[in-house]
Amino acid sequence: MISRTVKQALQQFVPAENIRYEEPLKNHTTFRIGGPADCMISVDSAVQMQNILWYLRQVDLPFFILGNGSNLLVGDGGYPGVVLRMTDGMNAVTVDGCRVRAQAGASMAKAARVAMEHGLTGLEFASGIPGSTGGGVIMNAGAYGGEMSQVVESVTVLDPGGEILTLDNETMCFGYRTSAIKTGGFVVLECVFLLQSAPQEEIRERMDDFAGRRREKQPLEYPSAGSTFKRPRDHFAGKLIMDAGLRGLQVGGARVSDKHCGFIINCGDATAADVRALMERVQEEVFTRFHVRLEPEIIMLGEF
Repeated sequence: MISRTVKQALQQFVPAENIRYEEPLKNHTTFRIGGPADCMISVDSAVQMQNILWYLRQVDLPFFILGNGSNLLVGDGGYPGVVLRMTDGMNAVTVDGCRVRAQAGASMAKAARVAMEHGLTGLEFASGIPGSTGGGVIMNAGAYGGEMSQVVESVTVLDPGGEILTLDNETMCFGYRTSAIKTGGFVVLECVFLLQSAPQEEIRERMDDFAGRRREKQPLEYPSAGSTFKRPRDHFAGKLIMDAGLRGLQVGGARVSDKHCGFIINCGDATAADVRALMERVQEEVFTRFHVRLEPEIIMLGEF
């Protein structure tokens, strides 16, 4: 619960119309699942973000930076804290030579499209990833053989003390679905991609090819958080789940996709509890059959 004192203080940092209380997070996630956040603030600039984070840390209020709401499962009890959502003031994408500068709130699809329009290759893999650039950097997002680690030149962040820093690729310590930002408590402000020149039509063809493969193999017609589990060493999560006979397994409104067993989908009325129960069932069955422990790729947020 947000106190009156905190509510009054927050209006010093952003306009009152940028602040919502008891905001349903199901309206802001690709899973279409999640209870209310105590408070949601739309942040229009890096300065606003810097000031708000300073204040929230001073009063010891938990916060979460929300990108496009993909790769996220919010509990049915909601989030007992402040959700910060980057708006239009933090989603610009610009080009300078072979460098593409994307603010953290810009979608990865937008960054890839702008790169293509300027004849720059390297971001095609990101064209169908539904997350924001900030989230993609944090998770070292990837698809079809490409990863953020291959194209990121530098990342501008806020450190836990409120200072603005620029980290180079090596300092980012990218790994499989992780980075120094994920483990170090940084907040992404923008990212610079270093790409290569190529014919625009070739870039467009690769993006169209990736889009066709996604439509063919992924359950894009249903709400989901993308791949539910990380790829285990020497295995594929979806194949393990399929080979365990779990295709179409359903708990409440949550279901293992018939189209791609690596996805858990919301059939229309799934709760977070449904998804959690189904995930645990899948993990148990796969471990029993193959002695492989599946680790969640999606982030769990809030009260379950």
